[in-house]
Amino acid sequence: MAYHDQEWGVPLRDGQRLFELLLLEGFQAGLSWITILKKREHYRKVLFGFDVRKVAAMSDAHLEQLMLDPGIIRNRLKLQAARRNAQVWLTLEDPVALLWSFVDDVPRVNHFNGRGEVPAVTPQAEAMSKALKKLGFKFVGPTICYAFMQASGMVMDHTTDCDRYATLATPRLQ
Repeated sequence: MAYHDQEWGVPLRDGQRLFELLLLEGFQAGLSWITILKKREHYRKVLFGFDVRKVAAMSDAHLEQLMLDPGIIRNRLKLQAARRNAQVWLTLEDPVALLWSFVDDVPRVNHFNGRGEVPAVTPQAEAMSKALKKLGFKFVGPTICYAFMQASGMVMDHTTDCDRYATLATPRLQ
């Protein structure tokens, strides 16, 4: 509930926090988001506070150590993707601008009523996924990208019957 009320859908432009969120969304693939939220603090500990340079420099030996850590999702492909994504992130001139470009640098406010279906994928998420994959990112399929866009406030999908809708319908950027 705290995540929903304080983070989800709030526009985010801090590079390190966006990087963290992108990795966490990748770790979430095939699992529930609550599973990741419960492990988030431990991820922060073992992934150097999501310091992109340190994550990019993780050795194979460090990844093997992480495979033994029950405090995280022990998936070799996801851990290798985290390192790869950090390496690609570092090659980008302005990763924050790139990510926000898929919504024309302005949060998209959707107006779903309480009975409306919130999509799992949008054309913008498909475009983000395609572009990120072309750059070399891993675990950035369209569904992951849309969840990332929702979580980072690039799109605001709180429904009109949600208490957060009114405060985020005219978002202020962090």
